[in-house]
Amino acid sequence: MRTLLLCLLLAAGPVAAQYPSKPIRVLVPFGAGSSTDIVMRILAQPLGQSLGQPVVVENKPGADGAIAAAEVAKAPADGHTMMLGTNSPMSAGPHLRKVPYDAIRDFTPITLVGNYTFFVLVHPSVPARTLQELIAYAKANPGKLNYATGNTSGIVMTAMLTSQAGMELVHVPYKSEPPAITDLLSGNVQVMISSYATVAPFMRDNKLRPLVTTLPNRSPLMPEVPSIVEVGLPKFSVSPWAGMFGPARMPKEVTERLNRELNALIKRAEVREALLRQAFDPKGSTVEEFNAYVKDQYDIWGRAIRDAGIQPE
Repeated sequence: MRTLLLCLLLAAGPVAAQYPSKPIRVLVPFGAGSSTDIVMRILAQPLGQSLGQPVVVENKPGADGAIAAAEVAKAPADGHTMMLGTNSPMSAGPHLRKVPYDAIRDFTPITLVGNYTFFVLVHPSVPARTLQELIAYAKANPGKLNYATGNTSGIVMTAMLTSQAGMELVHVPYKSEPPAITDLLSGNVQVMISSYATVAPFMRDNKLRPLVTTLPNRSPLMPEVPSIVEVGLPKFSVSPWAGMFGPARMPKEVTERLNRELNALIKRAEVREALLRQAFDPKGSTVEEFNAYVKDQYDIWGRAIRDAGIQPE
């Protein structure tokens, strides 16, 4: 056993010392233009400059992030393949369907990056300017309104909203937010809970109507839009998040270096400002804090899914 441990330590040493020795791939589990894609592209260039190797962003949408997560779980654990993971593949997805990985055992949590801001939106054709008006219209017209989802955040939060409000809406799922928003803009679907980054220009141009933010307080980027708590509904028990992951059993020295570089990057004023403009709240964490956070979020989203009455596929 001692000999095996010594061999592992000796093998890890040169890898850590030479890291990174080639470009780094960061998989994004959603399509181009999604909020997670935007966040990662803000981070990619300065992270590559800090590490001394290019950081290449690859979009791998599908199965609520499970396709990207499965690829990262099977990748060499040398720090050259990572994922900007979210609650979709890491907290909610495993409770919604069978996935080809273990969200806790098959990854190395590196750092929490931050949390997203979501809004409840309707197409302008919907005769509702407040959430209470939407609820009243949906109750008077059961099954008439379609709602889009592009990730598990939308799935879980819309299920929680319809359960709390007693609405009957028809679910139309999409692989990521951008194609869902395209159909929302055309009126093919009429309701969506979406992250700010992907819908901000359409809200500003009055092409989509925000009714509330899912935060307990108003967003400083759209202070005219009330919070869900203000309009009389309980705040959601879940908070969409993003963090960096590598495959399981990455060398400790590589994990800690990535954690240091990412946390330093998140603290840089120009990076924070760019993220905040997307209504993304930058956080950062230690490796240990993020490891505990991932486990807690797995349990929290699982309870929320059960409480909302969502049946696994």
